[in-house]
Amino acid sequence: MTMANAVQGYARTLTLRSPDHYRVGPFTVRHNPGWGLKYANYAIPDRDAEPTAEDVAALVDAFGQHERLPRLEFLPVWAPAVEPALLAAGFTVENRAPLLACGREGLRPPKRVDGLRITVPSTETEFTDTARVQHRGFGGEGEPEPGMTDWLRTAATGEGVAALAVLNGAPAGAGGCSVAVDGLSELAGLTVAAPFRRRGVGAALSAWLTERALDQGCRTIWLEPGDADVERIYASIGYRRIGEKVNISLDPAGS
Repeated sequence: MTMANAVQGYARTLTLRSPDHYRVGPFTVRHNPGWGLKYANYAIPDRDAEPTAEDVAALVDAFGQHERLPRLEFLPVWAPAVEPALLAAGFTVENRAPLLACGREGLRPPKRVDGLRITVPSTETEFTDTARVQHRGFGGEGEPEPGMTDWLRTAATGEGVAALAVLNGAPAGAGGCSVAVDGLSELAGLTVAAPFRRRGVGAALSAWLTERALDQGCRTIWLEPGDADVERIYASIGYRRIGEKVNISLDPAGS
């Protein structure tokens, strides 16, 4: 199995382990009841799935019943017949994102950032600060939903990793690595608060999370960069491309 397909298998396994997931035809849906952000709610097809029009319609209906945007994240090579079926049903590709991965041998130390402290959140204030940085960093307004701290707590106290970066006393960045499956872990939810960007916080936080996950027994850490600039940050600490993922959704109002 290629590393890209191993990563897709990892994502599907983790989705099947999530407490609120559900199945629709050849799809597994990762549902987050306490967090409506689209990136926290999506479906993954079974390997080599060949969904019918009825399967896709049932999936759209299930997302609607759960009051979530119909959305999928997957590698086209994992299930080549899925994207054409979704496009035929009116789905639109949001973007095609590279997948990056890094192991112990590839990890490089980032530049030092004076005044930066990175720690695992442990107090209520730290969990709230971490969730707030993530919420606003990904375009949210106001305060984060209560469910946003759930995965942070699970990561911080379980087999994953959670981190809060504080620069000169102010919450500046946040992120985490999910629980390992067969030596793989995903670096996810990493963001830097707007006032602290382009100071090296993202690279330092990414390297810290990667090293901690490796120290906890992971073999490879993978991630999906938000754009080319972000990819360059990860590349600077040793991440390399292993494949491409498609993010695709359906706007019910426009269908």
